[in-house]
Amino acid sequence: MRIGVDVMGGDYWPEAPVSGALLARLEMGEELSLVLIGDEATIHAELVRQNADPAAFEIVHTPEYVGMSDSPTRAMSQKPRSSINLGIGMLKSQQLDGFVSAGNTGAMLVGSIMNLGKIGGVNRPTIAVFFPTGEGRVALLCDVGANVDCKPEALYHFGVLGSVFMERVLKIPNPRVALLNIGEESSKGPQVVQQAYANMAESPFINFTGNVEGRDIYHGKADVYVCDGFTGNVVLKFGESLYDVFQSRYPEDDFIKTFNFERYGGVPILGINGISIIGHGISTGRAFVSMIRTAMEAIEAQLVDHLRAAFQSINAPN
Repeated sequence: MRIGVDVMGGDYWPEAPVSGALLARLEMGEELSLVLIGDEATIHAELVRQNADPAAFEIVHTPEYVGMSDSPTRAMSQKPRSSINLGIGMLKSQQLDGFVSAGNTGAMLVGSIMNLGKIGGVNRPTIAVFFPTGEGRVALLCDVGANVDCKPEALYHFGVLGSVFMERVLKIPNPRVALLNIGEESSKGPQVVQQAYANMAESPFINFTGNVEGRDIYHGKADVYVCDGFTGNVVLKFGESLYDVFQSRYPEDDFIKTFNFERYGGVPILGINGISIIGHGISTGRAFVSMIRTAMEAIEAQLVDHLRAAFQSINAPN
C-alpha cells in the first residue's frame, strides 16, 4: 500500500509531516510504503535532523507548494508541480493508493474534484470530521466547509456518503443518520432543510432518524450528522474552542482528551474517485499518523467502490 504525504503543507512543515511519516512506519509496519512529496533537500535535511535515513523513503521532488493564502483555483493552473498537485496526480495515475495533506483545504478540494472527478451521481463531495461522544464512540459531521450553500439533494447525498463511510470503514452496522437543525420537528428550519428531511425520510438507502439539535452531538444520538458547510464549520470551530478551554482546566480528564483532533487526523473527501485526506492546518506528527491510518483503513475497506455502488443503486431507474 502506497500513501503519499505532502511534506510542504500545514503550519508545521516539514517537521510535522516527516515525524508523522516516521511514526507511521514504526506503528504500521512493512505493509505501508510512504512517498514523501516536496523539496528533496528540505526533506533530506529534516529526516537527518530526526535521526532517520533518507534512503528509507521514496521522495518525489518539487520546489513548488500551495500556501495557505493562495487561491485554490489559481494554484491549480499556476503551480502545476506543487506538492498538492503532484500528490493528487499520482493518485489519479494509480501511483498512489492514497494521499494526505495538511495544506490549503481549498486547493486539496478543488484539485481532487478536478483531477479525480466526482463519483457518478454525487451532487457535491463533502468534507467531514469526527466528533467524540460520551458513549466512547465517534460520530461524523458533514459538511464542515466545502459547501456553504446546499440544495436538499446535496444534504441527502452527504447522509449517504457519511453512512457508507461509517459502515465500511468504522464497521458500524446500519449507521444512524440525522439532520442538524434548530428543533426535532420536521417542520423546523429553513425550507432547504425541510425538503432534505422529506428526501431522507423517504430513502431506503440510509437509516434516517430525523432532526437533532446541536446539544445532541456529544450525546451520540446519531452516527452521522448532516448540515451545510457554514453550519458545520461553526460547530467544528466551537468544538475546538471547547477542547482548548477544558484541556487547560482538566488536562487529565479522559473524556476531554477525546476532543483532541490529533486522535482523528482527517477523513477522506467523500464523493470523489480516490482517497484524498485533508488534515487540519495545525496538524502535528501524531495527527499525520492518524490521517495515514484512516487512509489505510479506507483503502482496505474499498471505500470508493462501495460509494460508487451506493450511488448506482440510488440513481438506478425504478
